[in-house]
Amino acid sequence: QVQLVESGGGLVQAGGSLRLSCVASGRNVNIYTMRWYRQAPGKQRELVALSTPGGRTNYADSVKDRFTISRDNAKNTVTLQMNSLKPEDTAVYYCNADYTTISSQRYDSWGQGTQVTVSS
Repeated sequence: QVQLVESGGGLVQAGGSLRLSCVASGRNVNIYTMRWYRQAPGKQRELVALSTPGGRTNYADSVKDRFTISRDNAKNTVTLQMNSLKPEDTAVYYCNADYTTISSQRYDSWGQGTQVTVSS
């Protein structure tokens, strides 16, 4: 019902910046909380940041003061500005969103993931 498409990953040196974007598309849906997760090789997927429609944000301790999540509710997009990147930020980053359909059923959707690699 909702498709999420991420973009913006890549290779960057430690201390550099990247900006990830995620666009949600779907008919007759209401998008609620949007999140960024990441999964490094051999590790569990972890929540990086979230943004609610009302503007509340939350961050993992490991990225506070370095990453900023923002969203455009009108365009159903969410971005993750990542500054001062560290090699330990290397992971596949996934966009996630909660949404409801016209029947008020609640679902969540995942993007395909985008690779972020930070070299030391």
